[in-house]
Amino acid sequence: MSGAHVRLETTGRVATIVFDNPPLHVWNAVMTRGLTEALDAVEDDPSVGVVVLTGAGDRAFCAGSDIPEFAAMRAPGEAVAKKLRPQQELFARLASFPKPTIAALNGHTLGGGLEIAVCCDLIVAEEHIGIGSPEIKLGVFPGSGGTFRVARRIGAGRAKEMQLLGEPVDAATALAWGLVNRVAPRGDAHATALELADVLLRRPPRSMALCKSVIDAAHDLTEEELIEASLTASDEAFTSAESAEGVQAFLAKRAPDFLAASRTSENTIEKETPA
Repeated sequence: MSGAHVRLETTGRVATIVFDNPPLHVWNAVMTRGLTEALDAVEDDPSVGVVVLTGAGDRAFCAGSDIPEFAAMRAPGEAVAKKLRPQQELFARLASFPKPTIAALNGHTLGGGLEIAVCCDLIVAEEHIGIGSPEIKLGVFPGSGGTFRVARRIGAGRAKEMQLLGEPVDAATALAWGLVNRVAPRGDAHATALELADVLLRRPPRSMALCKSVIDAAHDLTEEELIEASLTASDEAFTSAESAEGVQAFLAKRAPDFLAASRTSENTIEKETPA
């Protein structure tokens, strides 16, 4: 990884990406490179089934951008070229990552930290934390996808409340609004994320990726286009080794082994592919 600001820790089939830029893990160019390298490392690693993102310690998941960097981006186009476009590209990659992702918010999650969290499939927040988009207080607004990704999760009205007022909400409010999926006791965000990961690891990986692709397209395609996308994805799912295993396991009244089915399918494809 790029320095020590982003660490990659793997336990079993779960990879945890840890933001570690004390004290509040503010986001900078080094961390953009670090997260890119971490995603590179786990995307094609067949031993990794789920990715969890969290912050080191207990103060913050990520408290937003490294504000002193702004001083070097005053000319027109500089902020976009040096900061926002690289972040947009990275965060879009995270949002469409083929493996399930979980954000474990173990401390305050502000600005860019929220923009990263809403790129993940599932979000766990500890009960004591604040979650918000305070950028408007600096004369800017969430420029790395936070506007539309937050709105997609909680609706335009609540997104505007968070981003125009710039005030954080507590975890209970975030849960009620649908911004997060689970609220955990203080200190338990990562453990709760691992519990969710354990469930996801027992689900069929390719079918989950196909399901994600259709859900993620919900705000971008027409209903007719979504129907066709769903049918195409469903055809692949229904004809997969994962589906065959799921049906056989159901009829035999046993737990399915989707990982073995997925590996068998990959081996078959490799053998059938001409050299």
